[in-house]
Amino acid sequence: MSTGEILVFPGDKRQLEGYLARPDGNGPFPGLVIIHEVYGLNENIKDITRRFADVGYVALAVDLFARRNKAICMFRFFSQLLFHSLNNESIRDLKQALTFMATRPEVDGMRLGAVGFCLGGSFSIAWACTDERLRVIAPFYGMNPRPLEAVTRLCPVVGSYPDKDFTTAAGQKLDDALDTYHISHDIKIYSGAKHSFFNDQSPSYNAEAAQDSWQRVLAFFQEHLVAPAEAKQ
Repeated sequence: MSTGEILVFPGDKRQLEGYLARPDGNGPFPGLVIIHEVYGLNENIKDITRRFADVGYVALAVDLFARRNKAICMFRFFSQLLFHSLNNESIRDLKQALTFMATRPEVDGMRLGAVGFCLGGSFSIAWACTDERLRVIAPFYGMNPRPLEAVTRLCPVVGSYPDKDFTTAAGQKLDDALDTYHISHDIKIYSGAKHSFFNDQSPSYNAEAAQDSWQRVLAFFQEHLVAPAEAKQ
């Protein structure tokens, strides 16, 4: 099993904190930014970060709550998603995190992606509409940016959504939009699953949906992030 470490690095207007896990060896490896849900950078997110490292990715989980009041942050985050979804401080912080990742010697700066959950899933979609460095994203139960037409600029997307959730319609609309704009994607709605179904420390954890979505993400990342680089070698 991989181990991780807490790092501090520059954000947009402040110092950010994150949890970095990396595979054994010198690399360069593809890099992923992991974006937490409303629970913050907890043990579940750290475990997910290590799981990606175990399969060959350098993964950095960014703590968007670091050194700030969580309640105030939550209000700010949802205001950003509603009114400034494509350009806000959180997205600028995530871009800085990706810059930090890309400059590390063990990371291949041409193979970068993002994974986000709920709040983080929403940020991952909006962020990818504005940052061409991202080659692939995996949002879990995220909301769409406003306007939805912004997704014309998206990279390939593998998205996972629960059935009968406030994000279900967003997943369906994203699926339709990516069909319309001919962007490679794999969007799946999991019948019977609830919000936070991937979080194995949550009462809503759904082992079947979590395992299936994990395998879909790995296969999609292999196709769109790993295999293209290997083909050039």
